[in-house]
Amino acid sequence: MNTHGAWLGILGGGQLGRLFVMSAQSLGYRVMVLDPDADSPAGRSADCHLCGAYDNEAMLAVMASRCAAVTIEFEGVPAKTLAWLSTRCRVTPDAASVEIAQDRIAEKALLSRLVGVAPHAVIRGEADIARVPENLFPGILKTARMGYDGRGQIAVADRTLLRAAFMHLGYVPCVFEKRVDLARELSVVLARDVSGGLATYAVAENQHVNGILDTSIVPARISTAQARTATDAAVAVAETLGYTGVMCLELFELGDGSIIANEMAPRPHNSGHWTLDAAMTSQFEQQVRVTAGLPLGSTQQTMPAAMINLLGDSWQHGTPDFKMLLGDPQTRLWLYGKAQARPGRKMGHYTCLAVDVNAALARAAALHVTAARSVSHAA
Repeated sequence: MNTHGAWLGILGGGQLGRLFVMSAQSLGYRVMVLDPDADSPAGRSADCHLCGAYDNEAMLAVMASRCAAVTIEFEGVPAKTLAWLSTRCRVTPDAASVEIAQDRIAEKALLSRLVGVAPHAVIRGEADIARVPENLFPGILKTARMGYDGRGQIAVADRTLLRAAFMHLGYVPCVFEKRVDLARELSVVLARDVSGGLATYAVAENQHVNGILDTSIVPARISTAQARTATDAAVAVAETLGYTGVMCLELFELGDGSIIANEMAPRPHNSGHWTLDAAMTSQFEQQVRVTAGLPLGSTQQTMPAAMINLLGDSWQHGTPDFKMLLGDPQTRLWLYGKAQARPGRKMGHYTCLAVDVNAALARAAALHVTAARSVSHAA
């Protein structure tokens, strides 16, 4: 595709969309964003912002007529929208892949067959609760749809609490998952193009706080064999789906060293933000390349990295003082341009580079403490 002045479209206006817009513009594309938020980060950065719902056919028709190809920022975009668009322009990823990622029940079935998952039961009604095996307790009840960053999830110790949790979640279809002996959380980001070509990034080791990603360490502190198992699992999912686009597979390393799948994200992922500063091609440029039909870029990691999320909690006393972060020559700060800071809302991140991953993590931890102190003095 001729990059000069050509249009690409993206559904979703958050920070992932904003970073896609920036990457696309750096390659000469114009970008059209469809998002209902008039002040969305991606919408403000784009060449054209269509402010409307994701099923607004009039706006979708405008996007389809102007854009050579369309992608997504998050998996909440209606699959029907992607199917409609795909009859008028190229769409990555496809509606079928996104539809599986939107439904934990379908997703668990796929991942169970290809990789292996934690023991679980599907809960669609009270009768299913009565059939849950005792050995699944304690566990976590998760809504089948629209749950992320810890939302739509309740820890459950016994059957009585499972009934209460099911009621609290509104009796919607759920997956009840046994708590496993977890050693660490991992993720693999990859890109697959229209011809089936694959490019995989280094495995990330992830640490969560209150269900939200806090730190990603790359490369993960696992064995070469484990890294290969994790990467092979992500490739198997992408190839089975015939997936086109950027995808992340989240995994668990268990206490015995084995690896199972958690869930997939049909888009760039928070744990892949390190690629902006420590890979030859970022996950966002890779998304642009796949969407536009360009050759995949190199995923070579240039330096070990540790990425720290910055949540809205740090803005509770005003805008943080980022002088220490900005003054560190091996640290890069990224802010997402969100107008309102709320507890748990992702406002930005920073990535620290070093000669080895433990040094990068130590640098990130030290700057994290410094930043927190700066925030407390900013009130």
